[in-house]
Amino acid sequence: MGGIVHGNIVTARDRRGAEWGWFLAWLAVGGCLALGLAALLSVGVILVVLAVGAAVFLLRKGHRTAVVGSLAGLALPLFYLAYLNRGGPGTVCHSTAGGQTCTDEYAPVPFLVVGALLFAAGFLVFLVLDRRHRGTN
Repeated sequence: MGGIVHGNIVTARDRRGAEWGWFLAWLAVGGCLALGLAALLSVGVILVVLAVGAAVFLLRKGHRTAVVGSLAGLALPLFYLAYLNRGGPGTVCHSTAGGQTCTDEYAPVPFLVVGALLFAAGFLVFLVLDRRHRGTN
């Protein structure tokens, strides 16, 4: 099931590589969905529609246990928010050629912690389901 065929032989290594590919595809879908929800008032609707379309395709064609990759994908925008707010919390000023610009930034740690938890949860659940799936074959 779902492995790459070399002649008539499907190796376990090829099957695992394909399952990781499906996991990464779901990770991208989760990231696209989270980014779409965060930007719902601008380009978010397009991203949500794109994520739903990709999810329908992956559910029809892909490896079922890889769906948890979308959970890990939800962490990607959170990591980006943590990066953007790396100078916070509070007002952060930067020197520019014309003087100085200041912005208010949030604390990056909550974004980083929640992102790390989501990413780790998606990754670990996939490993457990994959190991259980390989044990039944």
